[in-house]
Parts: sequence; C-alpha cells; structure tokens
Amino acid sequence: MEFTITSILNGLSYGLLLFMLSAGLTLIFSMMGVLNFAHASFYMLGAYFGYAISTTIGFWPALIIAPLMVGLIGAGVERYGLRSVHKYGHIPELLFTFGLSYVIVELVQLIWGRAAVPYKIPAELDGPLFTLFTTAFPIYRGFMMLVAMLMLVAIYLVLKHTRIGLVIQASLTHPDTVEALGHNVPRVFMLVFGGGCALAGLAGVIGGNAFVTEPAMAGTVGSIIFVVVVVGGMGSLSGALLASILIGQIQTFAVALDWSLLSIIKIMGSTVAADAPYYRVLSLTLAEMAPILPYLLLLLVLIFRPKGLLGNREG
Repeated sequence: MEFTITSILNGLSYGLLLFMLSAGLTLIFSMMGVLNFAHASFYMLGAYFGYAISTTIGFWPALIIAPLMVGLIGAGVERYGLRSVHKYGHIPELLFTFGLSYVIVELVQLIWGRAAVPYKIPAELDGPLFTLFTTAFPIYRGFMMLVAMLMLVAIYLVLKHTRIGLVIQASLTHPDTVEALGHNVPRVFMLVFGGGCALAGLAGVIGGNAFVTEPAMAGTVGSIIFVVVVVGGMGSLSGALLASILIGQIQTFAVALDWSLLSIIKIMGSTVAADAPYYRVLSLTLAEMAPILPYLLLLLVLIFRPKGLLGNREG
C-alpha cells in the first residue's frame, strides 16, 4: 500500500512537470501551427536564468523574472526570425527552430560552462510536506504540483473567459476577420509564441533545481516533450495533461519495480540456462527498460490512434 501510494504521488509530480513543459509547446502548435523544436532549449534557459537570479536576489523573484525573460526572448525570436520563414511553410520553420536549439545550447555553454551548476532548492521548500507510513513526501514536489495546476487553471481561464483568449483562438481560424476588426494578428502570434516560451521557462525554474541544471538537460527532456504532445494529441491541452500524467506514472512504476521475464519464469517454477542466447533479454528489468517505455507508448498510439488520445487536428 505504501509503495503504491508513494509511487502514484511521485508519478503525478513528475507528470505535472512534463505537463508544464508540454503546455507551452501545445499552445504554440494549436494556435500557430508551429512545432517548436527549440522548446526544450527555452526550458533550459528558464533553469539557468532561475539559477542566476536566485543566487543574486532569491528564488521567489526568479520564479517571476526568469519566465518573463524567456518569454521576451521567445517573442523576439518569433518577431525577427520565425515570422520571416513562416510564409515558406512548416519545413523551414522546423529547420529554423532546430538550428535555434543548438545555438541556445552553445550560448549556454559559453556563459555558464559545460558542467552542471549548483541550482539548489530554496531552504523554505526543502523538507517533508507530510509522512506517509514511513516515507516522507518532499515539500518541493508538492510545490511543483501546485504550480502546474495553477498554470492549467490560468491557461483555461485566459483562453475561454477573456477577450484576448477569444482573439487568439479566432486569429488561427479567421485571421482576415480578426484583422478587419482592428487586431494585429502577427502581434497576437508573437504574444502566443512568447507566452509558450515563458511557460517553458517557468518549468525550467521549477524543474531546474529539482533535477540537474546542465547544458544536456534540453536534450534529455526534449524528446519526452514531443512524446507527450503526440500521445495526447497535437494541439490538445487536455490531451497533453492526460499524456503527461500517464507517462509520469508509467516511468515511475517501471523504475520502482524490479520485475523481469526471468523472475516471472522462476516464480512459475521454470529455469533458463545462463548461457542461453536470449538470457540477457529475459533478465532485463522494467527499471532498465523505463527510458524506452514512453517511446513504445508513442508507437502504439501512432499505430492505433494516430491523432492521439484526445487529438482532433490533422496535424
């Protein structure tokens, strides 16, 4: 019982962090039709900006300032780079953001070096939130979950219950009509792209000290973000939430469990010779296979439900 509840909570906290990462990418794609390959690099920028600001004036100012800085950089990228290639189609956009991701990584290495930086959890959030049986659940994981849920509520309220949300949604489907009503559609798209990057930056500030802040962090989470977006359904925010939690639970339970086909065979009373050609495959544990499980899920979703779990767009 303790193992199950603890694993569920850990998987939920990790899944909500994945949602924070994927929410910005999902918004950018759903509103602009742009698949931003540099999204994980903006997450990395958020972590490094959070580290730099927190070591100077504290973590709480960094929680606000760093995402705003990342959002401004994202808006500048859209205005002076992405907008120029947008008219040539999706392939130039992909190539532009793909190259941008490498530029950001190299700049981070030039400024902060190649080694991990000591980005620490603030003292007031370092400790147990509660103790479940004999296992303590950290305050910071609860804080991550709270921020993710507040972000989800804020996105929903902005898009569904504000004038700017209606303008943003209308700009995607009826840009000429929105222009005729006096709204600047390119500026709307710039704000959407900058806002999506700011959400990635917020995830970086939150996740950078929970995990490791290093130049390789963008590559580590980048592929998982796209798995979440595709599994949930391209452009579906609710799908991204569902896929994030699902992948978080799958990886958490896989790491926690030490099962293998070999152990199951032994429980059933059979044996396999150690020199058998398939012995190594049978001895692989779920913990060892945990990194590839999200990609197996991706393949299954693409085969049986190409639009994703809750997707309704054709891509």
